[in-house]
Amino acid sequence: MSSNGVEQEVAATQTSKRSNSFSNQSDTSQTAAEFIRNQELLEADAREALPFSIDHCTRILGPLRQSVFACLTCSPAPATDTDTWMPAGVCYSCSVQCHGEHTLVEIFQKRNFTCDCGTKRLPSTSPCVLQTNDETNTRGNVHSQEPDVNNRYNKNFRNRFCACDCDYDPFEQKGTMFQCLGLGTEESGGCGEDWYHPGCLVGMGPKWYESMMPKKKKAEKHENGNGLAVISEVNEDEKQTEEKGEEKTEDNAADDDEEPPMPPGFPEEEDFDGFLCYKCVESNPWIKAYAGTSGFLPAVFLDPAAAEAPQASIAEASQASTGGKRKAEDDDEQQDDAKRVKTEDEAPSAPASTNITSEPTTAPSPRGCKLPNFSPAPTGRFSLFFKEDFRDRFCRCGDCARQLALFPQLLEAEDVYEPPMSDKGDDAGSQHGGSTAGSGSLLERGESALRNVDRVRAIEGVMAYNHLKERLKPFFQQFADSGQAIGAEDIKAYFAKLRGDEQAIRDAGEGAAASASGSGQDGGGAADGRREQGGY
Repeated sequence: MSSNGVEQEVAATQTSKRSNSFSNQSDTSQTAAEFIRNQELLEADAREALPFSIDHCTRILGPLRQSVFACLTCSPAPATDTDTWMPAGVCYSCSVQCHGEHTLVEIFQKRNFTCDCGTKRLPSTSPCVLQTNDETNTRGNVHSQEPDVNNRYNKNFRNRFCACDCDYDPFEQKGTMFQCLGLGTEESGGCGEDWYHPGCLVGMGPKWYESMMPKKKKAEKHENGNGLAVISEVNEDEKQTEEKGEEKTEDNAADDDEEPPMPPGFPEEEDFDGFLCYKCVESNPWIKAYAGTSGFLPAVFLDPAAAEAPQASIAEASQASTGGKRKAEDDDEQQDDAKRVKTEDEAPSAPASTNITSEPTTAPSPRGCKLPNFSPAPTGRFSLFFKEDFRDRFCRCGDCARQLALFPQLLEAEDVYEPPMSDKGDDAGSQHGGSTAGSGSLLERGESALRNVDRVRAIEGVMAYNHLKERLKPFFQQFADSGQAIGAEDIKAYFAKLRGDEQAIRDAGEGAAASASGSGQDGGGAADGRREQGGY
């Protein structure tokens, strides 16, 4: 092969490399409009995930029912149950402003909780940046305050949940968990408002359904006759699909999104408004009498096989709780209940000719107790699910009122504190991608700031911007006309020229020359020696 042929082959190879490099880099590049649009979408997503204001710590408001976060970075969970541990919880705002880069556990709502940020429960190296320092009268650097002694903590603060003591991972967890209304702390035998898997409440475990799913898939395969894969094969296919960077099929996506079913014996979600776990019920046995009465569902036993409830009581409880299956009209529910109570309490020696009136003769007086009119309470450990109006169904006699007074959450619905919405959180989102919480984009913030600037300065700023735009237009136009990519050195050199920085110009020129001499050979690549600056 001749020397000219070798030179041509080398030049062609270099050109091919530069072409491939330019093509690959262009895939990661962005126009200014694309960058701004992506920033707006990212900020919209952030606003949707964190729609509330993060400007104020709730500690100054005292104990509240509020969303609480545990910081495992500042208060790490002990290695064993016998190790000492100082649990702590922070409010929504502090979780973002003071512990945003830490490992957090979202515990959701806890009642009567005061934020621990800035107290001795957290290290002084992680002060609260939102509270006002009393010594300096400035905001931030607040630490070593006395915590609220009335705060109560449970295993949730170490990222353990449910009776199965699972470590909650939101990316791995499937299905729905339910929070107990809570009647007492762990120290008093309750759960402290713990979260439970439906399977764990009926003694079947959190993943009870996994043993059933392969059988279900095989049954579908047999019925459809279309060769559907079993679970293990579906997962393997998904894994291979993700490795190849291919999109999932609709069938695989449906499998991923499918929620696990509710276990046998667990009520349907639309049938109850909340529940009390078996721990809280056992620690307050007086509430067992309400199982199956008006406002409550039949007992959901932890071990259904060991339930010792009388069969008649269960049947009556089921009849009372399944109003949709009765023959009576819904608006006559109160009359039905009164009739049932009267029939059960009717004395055996009552005359046969006694007329039944609309007012039950054995209805308890305001000072009497309803509990004797109920069927015998089920025995065994069970959870108590209730309907929306359950608070109206409690007996309010003297003895029962004293029991209820210990748990205000049984007397009336609790107010839940929510921080105020962040600025423009309600309306800005509709302008950018349809976000429900708004974006508050950098462009909008800039416009807002411009409106608040002195008029003279605002006009000067606009004039300066227009002047800079006119200076930049020919610079960008030359690259647009030639089809060449803009390199970082080009931008640095041009702005140095605009500033009149001669030394910077010389440095940029020398850098460009060195880059050209390193990449160009035989004059074939000097003009293409610049490096394209990738997009964000």
